[in-house]
Amino acid sequence: MDTTHSRPHWNTEKFIRRFFQYLILSTVVVLVFIPIVILAFGALKTRGELLSHPYSLPNPPRWENISLILQNPSYLFWPMLRNSLVVMLSTTAGVVVICSLAAFVFARMDFRGKTWAFNLFTLGLMFPINIAILPVYFVLRQMDLIDNLWGVIIVQTAFQLSGNILILRGFFTAIPSELQDAAYIDGCTAFDFFWRILLPLAKPALAAVAALTMIISWNDLLVPLIVINSDKLWTLPLGTMQFQGQYGQDLALVSAFVALSALPTIIFYIFAERQIVSGLTAGAVKG
Repeated sequence: MDTTHSRPHWNTEKFIRRFFQYLILSTVVVLVFIPIVILAFGALKTRGELLSHPYSLPNPPRWENISLILQNPSYLFWPMLRNSLVVMLSTTAGVVVICSLAAFVFARMDFRGKTWAFNLFTLGLMFPINIAILPVYFVLRQMDLIDNLWGVIIVQTAFQLSGNILILRGFFTAIPSELQDAAYIDGCTAFDFFWRILLPLAKPALAAVAALTMIISWNDLLVPLIVINSDKLWTLPLGTMQFQGQYGQDLALVSAFVALSALPTIIFYIFAERQIVSGLTAGAVKG
């Protein structure tokens, strides 16, 4: 009898809990998507329509703003897109290579001072680029890397090492040690085990690191703002800020530029979301 009476009560509690969970999630989704929807609508309106009816559907959709930004060379959209791609791909390649090698050393090899060295790397998580930007600028100026895309690439790579090494180390540590012993018995060197066995097994974690690095690098504004002076080397976030300052009176044109700048990141995240989640959860299994 007690079980019979308690079951409806338990179902009610479960229903209420689920209801509030979905309510909170739905609220978060709405809050996230409202600015994106308004931005997309604004990009397809005239300036007058955007000012008078900012939340209504564009009727009819006006593609003139999009075509103007893509076709007018004075807006520098295509050079900015190229610079952003160069910085993003170079930073991602550097982060994946350096972090995978460092994580392998910290996870699978023993040497004196290993714990101290790893803790030193993780200290980088406590010093964001905002705090270190002044000494970084002085170092780049001494290296003659101001107004150079390589200066942006090096800084972005350096400040993304700590967190990504932590992710990959957790995944590498979760690989059974018996697999490494068997590889050594078969004649594999440490690098052979890393290259032929560990990296293929670590594809989810590597994909997560690469995806996160791409998104962070693509959206980075502070480093290009400090390093880049020439408008020909602007990345899209920096160019978007400059575009807003120059054409801020035409909100529809600015909305179109911002929408085009954000579109690659949104598309990429839609396709990479599964790899990011699976890679992060796989790296959290052990370690």
